[in-house]
Amino acid sequence: MNLPIERRIQLGELHLYAREWLPSQEAGDKPAFLLYHGLSSNAATWDMVAADLAHAGYHVFAVDQRGHGLSDKPDDGYDFATVARDVYKVVEFLKLENVVLAGQSWGGNVLLEVAARFPGLAVGYIFVDGGFLNLHQRGSWESVSVELRPPDLTGIPIDEIKSMIQSMQPGWTAEAVNGSAKNFEVLPDGTVRPWLSLDHHMAILRALYNQDVPSLFPKVQEPVLICAADDGHEWSSRKREQVAAAQENIPEVSVRWFADTAHDIHVDKPHELSALMQDFAVSHLSHSGTN
Repeated sequence: MNLPIERRIQLGELHLYAREWLPSQEAGDKPAFLLYHGLSSNAATWDMVAADLAHAGYHVFAVDQRGHGLSDKPDDGYDFATVARDVYKVVEFLKLENVVLAGQSWGGNVLLEVAARFPGLAVGYIFVDGGFLNLHQRGSWESVSVELRPPDLTGIPIDEIKSMIQSMQPGWTAEAVNGSAKNFEVLPDGTVRPWLSLDHHMAILRALYNQDVPSLFPKVQEPVLICAADDGHEWSSRKREQVAAAQENIPEVSVRWFADTAHDIHVDKPHELSALMQDFAVSHLSHSGTN
């Protein structure tokens, strides 16, 4: 498999960690891909998708967002205006003039904000079970903050964490489990703590709750592909309403549903997702500039 190169991206005083995959063949006029993870996740969850894309001749980057993984963890800056500006600066730092931006879950909503604030930054966007999330539909902030507060897994051995992931997703490969386990810092005694602190997690969650998602849809000028997961749970019906709202109000959008698939589509069905991403990139080459 095409292994990633580890990169450090310097955005003023903020340093972000990134993984880079060089194309296995001449990229030609193919756009690059810049991939963003979800809340409390990490860039390595994109490894399987990125390897497929690189094998197909695409230049690929995946970034740990601020507060996550191996990136810096400043005390503030977890609002959408700031994290969207981070994405803009990463594109500028990497000199990506022809790029497709893809984000999962909260990462998709970050890129929705980017698309609305910075038209022309990318040639297209891919929202992976995100980019349409509207937490207001789940109820009051008081109820949502309790419902979505993460469990405290600090102090649990890493092997137990991996076993927990595997038990929840028995069909996942070892690579999928290991990528998700990198959401945690492994301490010298073999136990873990989340890279993202609880305070920062809740700050992001509050920003996500406050984001005026419907107002952003009409501002997106570039083509969008929404990849949505239907895991059969009750929330999937409400998710369909949110996806329908995005489909109705984003000027150029297509939607693909993944049946019987976990929220982490990029981990659960990486090869199917990467194939769709390649089709999307080929379909929108006419929108691109020069990489």
